[in-house]
Amino acid sequence: MDEVGRGALAGPVSVGVVVVRLDTPTAPAGLKDSKLLPPATREALAPRVRRWAHTFAVGHAGPEEIDEFGILPALRLAGLRALAECGVVPDVVLLDGNHDWLTPPVSSAQLTLDLDVAARPQPRWPEVSIPPVRTRIKADMTCSSVAGASVLAKVERDARMVALADEVPEYGWAINKGYAAPEHRAALLRHGPCGHHRRSWRLLGEDPAQATMATERRPGMGHDGSVKVRLT
Repeated sequence: MDEVGRGALAGPVSVGVVVVRLDTPTAPAGLKDSKLLPPATREALAPRVRRWAHTFAVGHAGPEEIDEFGILPALRLAGLRALAECGVVPDVVLLDGNHDWLTPPVSSAQLTLDLDVAARPQPRWPEVSIPPVRTRIKADMTCSSVAGASVLAKVERDARMVALADEVPEYGWAINKGYAAPEHRAALLRHGPCGHHRRSWRLLGEDPAQATMATERRPGMGHDGSVKVRLT
């Protein structure tokens, strides 16, 4: 499993899942972390990943859910929706990164990302069995199923943001996909937020998930304006 959209200012957070079996054939050539692939390459790979996988799904949690529950519960909600849609219970889930955001309860380390999560209402969680979870830093670079999940989630979320750009074209989401690009921030200054923004976030500064983290910034930023961080 892998997530996209966690650091965006608008739109959903999305989680992809790709299930493979021992007899699943070799992964499609060129499959790797979606952030390292041009959009056209991601879109060409997505149908190949769907044909390759035993089963797959993408789950979403919208900005209103992020505002109501917090980013970590919304991330888990999207992941559980993806698992429920798969229709199978995998033997194990491999997550990209170094902390488990899928398994309840949220750990004390994770709570530092969203300090007021305990005071918020809880989502109505999908009724789905959660397999044992393993985490691996850079799993999207070393595991084809995680890379496939990243590609499917990125392609589906990008398509949603392009569709929303037709509704509110002033924010440039067809290009920036809701991330904190300069033109997006400039549009926020001119027009203010719309209903698809995460209104509980500091839209013209650090978002709560990043502002409350003890982080180590890795060299470089994603082409979409995101920054990968890890807990210290």
